[in-house]
Amino acid sequence: MEYDVLHEVGEQKDWNESFYFNFYDRGNDLCGFMRIGLMPNKKEKSLFCFLMMPDGSLVGTKENVEMADNELRAKNLVFEKIEADKKWALRYEGELTMMDKGESKPVQVSFDLGFETLMEPYDYRRSVSGEKEKMSQAVASEHIEQAGKFSGTVKVGDKEYSVKGLGERDHSWGSRDWTAPRFWLWVTCQFNDGFAFNITKLEMDKGEIDAGFLLQDGAVVPIVKVDIAVERHSDDSPAELFMAFYDSDGNVYGTKGVTKKKALLKFEGEDKKHQAIMWETLTKFKIDDEVGYGIAEYLIRK
Repeated sequence: MEYDVLHEVGEQKDWNESFYFNFYDRGNDLCGFMRIGLMPNKKEKSLFCFLMMPDGSLVGTKENVEMADNELRAKNLVFEKIEADKKWALRYEGELTMMDKGESKPVQVSFDLGFETLMEPYDYRRSVSGEKEKMSQAVASEHIEQAGKFSGTVKVGDKEYSVKGLGERDHSWGSRDWTAPRFWLWVTCQFNDGFAFNITKLEMDKGEIDAGFLLQDGAVVPIVKVDIAVERHSDDSPAELFMAFYDSDGNVYGTKGVTKKKALLKFEGEDKKHQAIMWETLTKFKIDDEVGYGIAEYLIRK
């Protein structure tokens, strides 16, 4: 089954086909995350594209643009499928905003990155079914994840980086109301080419949904239950994350995550009555003696 196709559009106003990528290059201490969402019933494309820089600054944008075609191109951000479910090219050429210590200024940015998967697509239906699957339909229940490796170049202003790192991508489709959950935690973490995990903890008004996978030595095992505790800074941003997650074989894994970099994004609900804020954080994780990095994403409905 090929997942990297555009799917039949549903009737919901907020129906969305979403492609997302993130990466972290340990050598350069450079992190990036980016998304293009196609919203044909609104005739819009949503995009965000951010780089968390080595000096602590944040470079990026979040906006909606007119949807004139079905291409995975929004303003200056381009996702090109090279080989379905296996290889992608990510490109940007243009101006972004650099935010540092409360000040912002425009900066020229370009990148040309290749993404190659390290595993077959993981379908969240392997973790979730029945009533819990129905509960998740407001936040794109059709959902695949893949850990992968990145390589290429990133240039910000007069600084150029040769990138080699690990990351993850997801592809989801269906209704997407950012304010439907009370809370969600979505985590990606890569330790090396053969060891990674992904976790979703979704708190809806009617209950909780847990999902994800563990990649270890080439084998992929579903994650079916997650317990979490979050410690926060005074600005309510996450500082530390403690998790115990359980796989379908009955094994349990414990890990602690420490926030290293962060970005704050805001979303309006379809009803215009609610707002959600999302902390996108670069987080350092440890399991036994292994150290990994990835994105921990916290969305909170206001």
